[in-house]
Amino acid sequence: MSDPYASRTPVHEQVVDGFGTVRVLPLDPGADAAVIHRWVGEERAAFWGMTELTEQQVAAVYAHMAALDTHHAHLVVRDGEPVALLQTYEPEADRVSECYDVRPGDIGVHLLLAPAGPGGGQRGWTARLVAVIAAYVLLGLDRRRVVVDPDVRNEKAIARFLGLGFAPGPVVVLPEIDLPDVYLPEKKAQLAFLDRELMFPG
Repeated sequence: MSDPYASRTPVHEQVVDGFGTVRVLPLDPGADAAVIHRWVGEERAAFWGMTELTEQQVAAVYAHMAALDTHHAHLVVRDGEPVALLQTYEPEADRVSECYDVRPGDIGVHLLLAPAGPGGGQRGWTARLVAVIAAYVLLGLDRRRVVVDPDVRNEKAIARFLGLGFAPGPVVVLPEIDLPDVYLPEKKAQLAFLDRELMFPG
C-alpha cells in the first residue's frame, strides 16, 4: 500500500523497533481536514470542543492556527497511517499562562489520538507513540518541560498522562476567550507537567 504522506517533509521522524516509523508532519489544513473532522466529530473527542463543526470549519480553524507563530498543529503518522493530532503552543501566548507560573523552556501540548483500529487498543501503543512525540517536543525543539491542560472531566486523558509519567499540577480555570477569530469557553482543567530530565535522563 502506498503512503499518501510520503511526499511531505516531517519535522521529526523516528523508527521504533516493533512499532514502526513515526513521522510528525506539519498539518495541512486543506488536505488533512477530512481526517481531523472525523476524529473531532466523535463523542470521545467532546472535550476537544469541535464536535459540531463541519469539515470546512475544521479546515478554517487550522488555517487560522497555521498563520500563528506561537501555536502549531501536526499530523502524526505511523507507517503511512494517521494516528494522532498534535498541537504545540507557547504557554506565555496562551490563556494557560494566566493559571500557572510559566518557566523558560516550557511548551504546551494538546494531543488527540486516532480512534483504535478494528483490533482495539494495543498494550503499550500510546506509551510508544507519546515517547516519540516527547522526543520531538523536548529534544527536537530543545524544551525543558511539557505542560498539558485536559478538562477535569476527561478522566481518561488525565489518567493516561499520569500513567506516562506526568506530574499532576493544580486544577485551574482557564478563562473564556472571545475574539473575532477565536472563541473558547471557560474550561476547568487539570494541569500536568513532564520534565525533560524524567523522560530523557542525562
